[in-house]
Amino acid sequence: MNDVIDLKADGKIAVISVNSPPVNALSQNVREGLREAITKALADPKAEAIVVRCDGRTFIAGADIREMGRPRKPPGLKDFQSLMDGAKKPIVAAVHGTALGGGLEFAMMCHYRIAVPSARCGLPEVNIGILPGGGGTQALPRIVGVERALEMMTTGRHVPAKEAQALGIFDELAEEGKLDEAAIAYANRIIAEKRPIKRVRDLTDKVEAARKNPELIANFRKANARKLRNMKAPENIIKCVEAAMSLPFDDGLKRETELSQELHAGPQAPAMRHSFFAEREAAKIPDVPDATPMIPVETVGIIGAGTMGGGIAMNFANVGIPVKIVETRQEALDRGLSVIRKNYERTAQRGGITQDDVEKRMKLISGSLDMAALKDVDLVIEAVFERMDVKKEVFAKLDAIVKPGAILATNTSGLNIDEIASATKRPEAVIGLHFFSPANVMKLLEVVRADRTSKEVIATSMKLAKKIGKVAALVGVCPGFVGNRILRQRQLEAQKLVLEGAMPWDVDRVLYEFGFPMGPFAMSDLAGLDIGWVKENSKGETLRDVLCEMDRRGQKTGAGYYDYDENRTAKPSPVTEKIIKDFMAKKGVNGRKITDEEILERCLFPMINEGVQILADKKAIRASDIDVIWQHGYGFPIYRGGLMYYGDQLGPEKVLAKMKEFQATMGDQFKPSPLLEKIVAEGKKFADIRPGA
Repeated sequence: MNDVIDLKADGKIAVISVNSPPVNALSQNVREGLREAITKALADPKAEAIVVRCDGRTFIAGADIREMGRPRKPPGLKDFQSLMDGAKKPIVAAVHGTALGGGLEFAMMCHYRIAVPSARCGLPEVNIGILPGGGGTQALPRIVGVERALEMMTTGRHVPAKEAQALGIFDELAEEGKLDEAAIAYANRIIAEKRPIKRVRDLTDKVEAARKNPELIANFRKANARKLRNMKAPENIIKCVEAAMSLPFDDGLKRETELSQELHAGPQAPAMRHSFFAEREAAKIPDVPDATPMIPVETVGIIGAGTMGGGIAMNFANVGIPVKIVETRQEALDRGLSVIRKNYERTAQRGGITQDDVEKRMKLISGSLDMAALKDVDLVIEAVFERMDVKKEVFAKLDAIVKPGAILATNTSGLNIDEIASATKRPEAVIGLHFFSPANVMKLLEVVRADRTSKEVIATSMKLAKKIGKVAALVGVCPGFVGNRILRQRQLEAQKLVLEGAMPWDVDRVLYEFGFPMGPFAMSDLAGLDIGWVKENSKGETLRDVLCEMDRRGQKTGAGYYDYDENRTAKPSPVTEKIIKDFMAKKGVNGRKITDEEILERCLFPMINEGVQILADKKAIRASDIDVIWQHGYGFPIYRGGLMYYGDQLGPEKVLAKMKEFQATMGDQFKPSPLLEKIVAEGKKFADIRPGA
């Protein structure tokens, strides 16, 4: 044994304990100690069964993140598979907390599994671009069946204990808080009843049944094609499951190893590993220490019951925080509360929550027409019309009403928060909490620090973001902050490309094939072309003006850049094409053939350049924060690692050369950031940039 593994006897039961804080990860030290302890217990004539349990808050929670991307020293998980398969004594895994990745693979190698009701399990390797390479792709289909195994492994979903028991992952559930005694009692019962040693390799019924349905795998690929497109890990997981259906267990393990190694050697796993660590890094604020005092947030007020206000309210009700929504008109308030209820009921119909959950959450959300109802809340979030005079008026009123010490937040997507804060006598309490639409779904939260925002308010906002299930990134005040400031560069180029010869569907197709969920024109149609458009001020000077004047305002009117059928399926529009050609003729532009490569470079390289300038302006803390923002707020493909990571893979020197080339032929809108030129001259990467570098 070693310092993280303990072996003791409890009558006929050998009890092996893992104690490797904080999450009992499968480090080399843990693996070595476990192998030694299991080997010793199997050789002990007094021990008739073995229980493997863990100290602390969780069972083995997965691999050691410090070993990610590095060759692992033995023993590996497949060494444990051989050890367990050769065992003559039953081995029981006692699970609490989370058994994830290698932790669940280890548990499935054990012959029996018992868990507490609060436990969760899963194989989330797909989220970092790899597959469960410790036998999981061969074990899980044999335990839960092929269809459920495919769903679990391609989503990485964490499965609650009761569901896991119904699926066959857990054999029994113990009373909460009494796992150890229950596991030992269970092991004694297995001995007394002379139950057989249940080896996963021998569980063939479910994979044999799946063989009789030859369309099963093809149907799964078809049903999930859009969701899993371009991603290597889900496809290799599917191939592993095909092997589990058609090959003997040992041959399936070999196939799993081949397909796992292929992923580790490819570009997507390092990119997704970068994304994993980037999320963790984004939570670290250099000048806001971990010990910074937090402001208790037990009640929240929201100004505005529209789409954003209602969505924001749901985030807090979801975690049990009471919310008061203030509107100016009863009709608007009633409509907002009705939309919230419909959203919850839709989730309940899909099985995401129960009807009881719907009622509990709705009881946490109340409405008022009087801003004075917010006088005692701990946090107020303003979600009103995006106009400076309106927001300043709201904040001046809040300043006079809300109790001292409360946080005053604005959901603005790009207005100057310092100016908003100037309407109050407590600018240190003012911060930006920029939720993305739909706010109850989108994971990103841009936390915007103004010049005088206090560290306590920043620390509280970052922690609160995590509590409500958001991925937060701290940014500074500038037009559009980080996300929308970069988005503007892409939108400008997309619009220019369609007046040079590319059609909107050409631009959208290139960006969709790159990995975005949709292109800029499809996105505009979805949001509505008339957002921010005022008919009285329209002069028909832009493509959007003309489309809106024709009442082609996007999906909601059945036409925008695209034409839509009754199912909102998009088709390239001859009307839009003619409008574009008329614009080009007026400007004397002869359309040219624009390659997919040029479309991609003209859309992405100015975005990367703007990201560099944002870092130079000290509006983002690190390049990886920009990656987090663009992945979780704008759909940048996670398997490419993020905007700035992608730029590093291309090479900053290539980005600079292409920007200079575009500048020479198309003008100074492509002028490279001085910091881009500096880091190329110094042979650095975007990841090396720190504010003020």
